[in-house]
Amino acid sequence: MQAANFQEIVDDIVRRDARYRPEAYHFVREALDLTQRAVHKGKETRTGRDPANRHVTGQQLLEGIRQHALQAYGPMAFHVLNEWGIHRAGDFGEIVFNLVEFGRGMFGKTEKDSRADFEGGYDFEEAVRAPFQPSHKAPGSPQSLRGS
Repeated sequence: MQAANFQEIVDDIVRRDARYRPEAYHFVREALDLTQRAVHKGKETRTGRDPANRHVTGQQLLEGIRQHALQAYGPMAFHVLNEWGIHRAGDFGEIVFNLVEFGRGMFGKTEKDSRADFEGGYDFEEAVRAPFQPSHKAPGSPQSLRGS
């Protein structure tokens, strides 16, 4: 589907559900594409699976979203995503299911997929902030003894 058509879909979704900014939908779409490529890399040729069937689980997508956010926005990831209306891992599920429900057939799901797949996947704030926090040194380590 062309980018212009995707933008029309996003505009329609945002009119129906204004919780998330359009950028959030574009970000999730990018993360989904990257996750599908990573999860299914080489599987089509090895297993004979249909390359069009690139389903990923909610947990796989959450990890792909986390990695994409860290790579794209670094230490600002938490703030950028918050600005777009994303405050917890479950928000990604809401975005995905808005795309499934209102995406004019562009996105699909299996009978096993649900919004609950995204709830409790990880602590959102911890997942995008922790990689940039200074590490804590154990008491007695050479770094903790400096200046004593």
